[in-house]
Amino acid sequence: MDINFGEFPILESKRLTYRQVTRDDAAEILSLRGDEVLMKYIPRPLAKNMDDAISHIDNLRESFEKGQHINWAVTYKGQNKIIGTAGLFRFQPENLRAEIGYMFLAEHHGKGLASEAVHTILSYAFNVLRLHSVEAVIDPANLPSEKVLVANGFSKEGHFRENCYWEGRYLDSVIYSILDREYNSRSQTDQATNGLKA
Repeated sequence: MDINFGEFPILESKRLTYRQVTRDDAAEILSLRGDEVLMKYIPRPLAKNMDDAISHIDNLRESFEKGQHINWAVTYKGQNKIIGTAGLFRFQPENLRAEIGYMFLAEHHGKGLASEAVHTILSYAFNVLRLHSVEAVIDPANLPSEKVLVANGFSKEGHFRENCYWEGRYLDSVIYSILDREYNSRSQTDQATNGLKA
């Protein structure tokens, strides 16, 4: 059972625009998916050349068209160059649940961009797709990602020991999640607080 996204949704947040990844983005995708440091906590093959990057982009488009997942190219508003990607995948339509993932080029770390992107995609997940919950699966050593999730209201569900086998070794996984009512309650509180500050 797959989800029909319809036309690819363009999203915006305070500083960022979220659009579909295209083959014109191959160089930036290679920079992201080919960086050993950025991919350290992501058990997926490294992109080694432009062909790998283009293949990844084609897979993203095909998966979107099949309703299997949706992945956005993240850019600064008014610019077209990718600074990161973020998306929803591993949909469980029967449970109204999906997994969120995100990554940004190193030079854009420490600016709150990942947190901004997560908040924006959660809004789409809960208010457009009407999901009930969103999960994130991270390596327990990935403390920056954990910080992003906690800042966005995610709760730790569990720590699974050596449940993922990758490149000759077993890896632990930690699952965080947030429910639709938790997200919308936080959003209403933020709006009320901003209204008082205005």
